[in-house]
Amino acid sequence: MNEIPIDIVSDVMCPWCFVGKRRLEKAVQMVGTDVDVHVNWRPYQLDPTLPKEGKDRATYLAEKFGGADRARTLYRNIDEAGKKDGISFSFDAITLSPNTLDAHRLIRWSQNAGADVQDRVVERLFELYFIEGKNVGDHAVLIDVAKECGMDAAVVSSLLATDSDKEEVRREIAVAQSMGVTGVPCFIIGQRYAVMGAQDPQTLAEAIMRVADGSGAADEAAAPR
Repeated sequence: MNEIPIDIVSDVMCPWCFVGKRRLEKAVQMVGTDVDVHVNWRPYQLDPTLPKEGKDRATYLAEKFGGADRARTLYRNIDEAGKKDGISFSFDAITLSPNTLDAHRLIRWSQNAGADVQDRVVERLFELYFIEGKNVGDHAVLIDVAKECGMDAAVVSSLLATDSDKEEVRREIAVAQSMGVTGVPCFIIGQRYAVMGAQDPQTLAEAIMRVADGSGAADEAAAPR
């Protein structure tokens, strides 16, 4: 059986990353049991300038898109894509645009917390933000996610109160940018083949199989570490 690592460069405030997660899950089902896929979630910040406490959503949309009405128009395609992939986006429920650095620290820590824990953490963060409208930059929310997903909430709470791994997360983001990642999601398959954007499941499945059978051309970029 071929073992294929897939590094997903992603931000939890990116709706296309949520869609991309669903499409990758479908792609993995399509390639079947001949390929053993191991997913690692890597950090990216669409807007690292957001203050630690986040920014009022209406203000953020006005600055970024020219207002909520313009944003709603842009989000229409995302909403339709989400429905096709089983996601019921609730953009109007979002009242705060968060700084996602601490969420990425939690995702980083979850990688060593047990099988599938990181995937559950990422899934829950997407759900909380895009469906329930929660502030995924809030420490109380992140601690609850840790507890719900099987992590040691007390340890996570103590780590969040420090600067632990902040620079490491920023360094990973810088590595991704140096590789040419300018938007997310970006799927780096087998450290050889990069697929940019929330591509359809067939495209992702074909890329996985190209790497699995050795026909995928090596990319200059290696997965960020």
